[in-house]
Amino acid sequence: MTVLRGRHANLGAALAAAAAQFGDRDAYVDPSVRLTFAQWDAAADAFAGALVARGIAMGDVIAIGLPSSAGFAVAYAGGLRCGAVVTGVNTRLGPSEIAGILRASGAAVLIGDLPTEAPIDRIDGAESARIMGAGGAHGERARREPARTDPAVIIWTSGTTGAPKGAWYDHAGLEAAAHSSGIMSAPFDRRLVATPFAHAGYMAKVWDQIAWGTAFVVPPQPWSAASTASLLRDERVSVASLVPTQWEKMLEHGAGAHPYPDLRIGTAATAPASPALVDSVRTRLGVPLVVRYAMTESPSITGTKPDEPAYIQFHTVGRPQAGMQLRIVDGHGAVVPTGEVGDIETRGACVMRGYWRDDAATAQSLTEDGWLRTGDLGYLSPKGHLILTGRRGDMYIRGGYNVYPMEVEKVLATHPDVAQVAVVGVRAPVIGEIGVAFAVPSPGRTPTLESLRAHVKAELADYKAPERLIVVDSLPLTPMLKVDRAALKRIASTEAQTRQSASLAPTAPSNSRVLSQSNSVETCA
Repeated sequence: MTVLRGRHANLGAALAAAAAQFGDRDAYVDPSVRLTFAQWDAAADAFAGALVARGIAMGDVIAIGLPSSAGFAVAYAGGLRCGAVVTGVNTRLGPSEIAGILRASGAAVLIGDLPTEAPIDRIDGAESARIMGAGGAHGERARREPARTDPAVIIWTSGTTGAPKGAWYDHAGLEAAAHSSGIMSAPFDRRLVATPFAHAGYMAKVWDQIAWGTAFVVPPQPWSAASTASLLRDERVSVASLVPTQWEKMLEHGAGAHPYPDLRIGTAATAPASPALVDSVRTRLGVPLVVRYAMTESPSITGTKPDEPAYIQFHTVGRPQAGMQLRIVDGHGAVVPTGEVGDIETRGACVMRGYWRDDAATAQSLTEDGWLRTGDLGYLSPKGHLILTGRRGDMYIRGGYNVYPMEVEKVLATHPDVAQVAVVGVRAPVIGEIGVAFAVPSPGRTPTLESLRAHVKAELADYKAPERLIVVDSLPLTPMLKVDRAALKRIASTEAQTRQSASLAPTAPSNSRVLSQSNSVETCA
């Protein structure tokens, strides 16, 4: 049962109801402003009025290119309130990427100061701030009432294997997130939100925020353990999502007896947290970590529970969340037996309605009866937990055997010399493809190929052990904060070509170091 009472036709109506019911509670806390639900509602009215004054009609698309902030939230709610369709543009994207999203979405206006040569009406950052400060000056004249099945938001995929696609959701789909969140949402939570607002983690979860009366706390940039620790305490944060290395830094920063008494749960974002890290965060910080499996096309799929052991939190992504179904199928769409790797498909109210203005891509990803083909591979444990083995495109074939990089990465992540790791397959003579491991060393440690291969062989088949090691200072990330595997493959291929030109055996186990600051390659062995 959510905090917000009643049933509401669209997100704008839900926000108005929240303002009336608990309007004096914080909705947003960012480094520059604090916004209550009533203030958010009034500012959304002002923004809706400004959009209508510029000629925005029902169903027009507005693109938000603002940093993660209360200002982004006002533009988002204001756009939906006047019946527009809202899309977010990640501020890390380049001019050509921004122009591509604007063209594909058909956006009528861009809110923000992003660089692009696309011919489009703009509301720059300064004007956006003035509108936000106008409060309810435009009253309710700009309020429109879109239907539950009308398009509401478009969320863009990372586009690492081609042009990004826009997953679109109607108002009913946004509401569904509030009923699938499970342990992640509780009445009047205060949630630390460190992911970009253009990401599905925000764009598809705003109704969830409104329904539970949640305050979103935006940390200052650049990130630091000290500032995060202060924020967790001062703002009484109850839910926090950090990447594993950030949790490590929080442990290094210092931990007493429950140093964050309001923090009831945390998640490890973008990468699995090792069992040792899960245990340390639970015992030293007093915070249970859980795992969520989601994607742009379905922001709720599976999750673990706080009382499940660290082994489950590390090796699985849990069971289906409320209202979601899951199945593992073969290449012909037939369900495979428990324990057998296959294609992961999901169905439920949280799944996108399709790709924006792309019927062909929609038909490829959604079956006629509503199952989403995720593109991920995995299998189910006897107790129904989902174990991911990677993206279908990430799998490589070594000497006729399938190797799933995520399976290898989870083993390598438990090696004491490794802080972060990613594995990619690259072409090789005779055996087809081999695995290349990219490892970020643990502080004061130096991983070697020999020790990592032995570690993998102790747990998995010997052909799954990587045959090259490239030590890096950090793993490259996409604008969606996922490991950029395409970039790693390019680095590995370049390194292989360099070795071949130097008459080194291309398939012999090798140990190299890439200095990420200059992207140069230094051969160590």
